[in-house]
Parts: sequence; C-alpha cells; structure tokens
Amino acid sequence: MKRSTPIAALLALALAGALQAGEAARPKAEEASIPFLNMASSIREWQADREEGVWVMDARRQWYYAKLMAPCHGLDFAVRLGFQTRGTSTLDKFGYVIVPGEDRCPIQSFVKSDPPPDGKRHKGEDEAK
Repeated sequence: MKRSTPIAALLALALAGALQAGEAARPKAEEASIPFLNMASSIREWQADREEGVWVMDARRQWYYAKLMAPCHGLDFAVRLGFQTRGTSTLDKFGYVIVPGEDRCPIQSFVKSDPPPDGKRHKGEDEAK
C-alpha cells in the first residue's frame, strides 16, 4: 500500500483550489429567450453552426446562440428551420430546432450572442422582400 507524501497532498489541494478559482472567475452566460415566437416576424435571420448549434436573430435584431445537446443532422445544409417550444410561445433552452425532413434537435442552452463570425447569414423573410 502506497502512502501519499505531504507534498503530494499539498499539490493536490493547490491544484483543486486553482481550478475552483478559475471557474469562479469565468463569467457564465445567462440563459435568454425570444418571446412571441408564434408571430411570423419574431425571427429575422439564422445561421447554422455546422451541426452543433444555430445563431438566431430576433425582431429587435438581437442575436442569440442555441447550443444543441447533440449533433443535429442536416442542420448545416438546411434552407429552412422550424422551432418548437414546450407549451408556450417562447423560444428558450427547453425548445427544439426542427430541420424539415431530417431531425428534431433539443436545445441545451440559449444565450444572447454576437452575430455569427463569418457574416454569411441566411436571409429572413423581412430582408428577402
């Protein structure tokens, strides 16, 4: 049976304290939502983040990022998306992204975001006119 030395125990405690301090220093993104999703103009634009998530712009031009629980098949090539809420008209972390004919993908987190990084966004109905 091996015995741990006092130095090893001190190092383990110092490492655990440093990890906790690092986690506390990182700001956590606050969960957000888009109300009145049942209105045609509530989502202006969106852009897929490969199969990992989707950026969504609301009617007030605020961007959000929906991180999905698992890869969403077909999301990267979709030309249309649907959003399903759970009994309300509010899109939040309890909703789903629907890729027509492909997949129904649960949202893990839904937070305010900067615009998508590459500037290539799908045009919403408002801007296609």
